[in-house]
Amino acid sequence: MYFCLENKYALITGGASGIGLATAKRFISAGARVIIADKCDGSAMAAAVGAEFVRLDVADSAAVRDLFDQLVANGQWLDILINNAGLSGKDNVSLVDSDEALTQQLFAVNAMGVYYGLKFGPRAVRDGGSIINTASLAASYVYPDSGPYSASKAAVVNFTTMAAAELADRQIRVNAVAPSFVRTPMTDSEMAIFEKFGKKATHALRIAEPEEVSAVFHFLASDDASYINGQVINVDGGMGLGFTRAMATLVAES
Repeated sequence: MYFCLENKYALITGGASGIGLATAKRFISAGARVIIADKCDGSAMAAAVGAEFVRLDVADSAAVRDLFDQLVANGQWLDILINNAGLSGKDNVSLVDSDEALTQQLFAVNAMGVYYGLKFGPRAVRDGGSIINTASLAASYVYPDSGPYSASKAAVVNFTTMAAAELADRQIRVNAVAPSFVRTPMTDSEMAIFEKFGKKATHALRIAEPEEVSAVFHFLASDDASYINGQVINVDGGMGLGFTRAMATLVAES
């Protein structure tokens, strides 16, 4: 069976909703045992899908360290670690008008949350395991007035490639998945504009569903991706290719 995760043990941060939850469900259907870690109470959701649940604030260094130390103490060695927890930014605000507190919060969760996962997580991951971070197309695709969020996700990309090189001697692969616009609870308030961008700015002519992103996590977590390391996989409906016909028409007609 391709992409089999039988007898694999996975931990997914931000796993109680959106991409994280879709990934948890997919991993479980492929045979993995899953721990969902989330700042919000996801115990009922975890129980419903057949996962374990732990409460975790990824921006809390001590809490992240203690979680992985506890896994080691209990002999619960991970095969897969997904550093997925994140916050969305406030778009349409330039750097000079951006909110400092929100920017610090974005970095605390999006960047430092992944940093802590990469700093403390490997001690609980078996040699030959897979670590996957959630980045964003925003890390490489310039979207004006989205600077703090984009920068926080660019840090994730850098952490990913650095960790891939540093953990190579243990044969632990470190990759990242970089979605563009995805239909998740975190982005409900922006869904109307997301739909417009999906229709006009992607070659898929729509936004992504969480399950489409989780499929890439599934592949990268499996042994079938054993020769893929230090990569950032865009899941963007071709948005990163550049102008769509719809965008070209808008420019031509303006």
